[in-house]
Amino acid sequence: MRLPQFLDIEFVDAQDACFPTAIAWSLADGAMKTVVIEPDDAWLPDDPDGLDVDLTYLQEQGVPLLELARELNEDLADQTVFVDGLDPDEALMDLLFDTLRMPVPFELATVDHLIKHRPYEELEDWRRELLFTHGLDPQLPESSVFALLMLARDGGLIPEGTDTGDL
Repeated sequence: MRLPQFLDIEFVDAQDACFPTAIAWSLADGAMKTVVIEPDDAWLPDDPDGLDVDLTYLQEQGVPLLELARELNEDLADQTVFVDGLDPDEALMDLLFDTLRMPVPFELATVDHLIKHRPYEELEDWRRELLFTHGLDPQLPESSVFALLMLARDGGLIPEGTDTGDL
């Protein structure tokens, strides 16, 4: 059974720079992947000291963009992948793939396009409640993806008893 797939991107948003720093996504079987992203030099401002991120950590531990793009393509190609709609996920994904001069191999849509029987505002309140109830850090992309998986399960889109890790 193919489950809905979700994605979340954490990012730096400074006055002269906006770029992805970490990403998490779910697979068709409910498993999840999370990676730190090695930023492209073109994304960095002339004076990176003002950024609220450890660039050394991103550069040393981050996954190179080409490797990340290949993995995203393998896992998500030709799918509609759902996001919470709070962040500029589409613009960040475009930046990532535009940097490599590649098209984004999947479509992004907000979760209200998947769970259609609830208004977006109600879904967002529900997602926040799930984050709080389960003690999840909303700053971590894997927490957001996990909460979206739980939304889909609670919304009847993932059958009870489906093996989706800790759901």
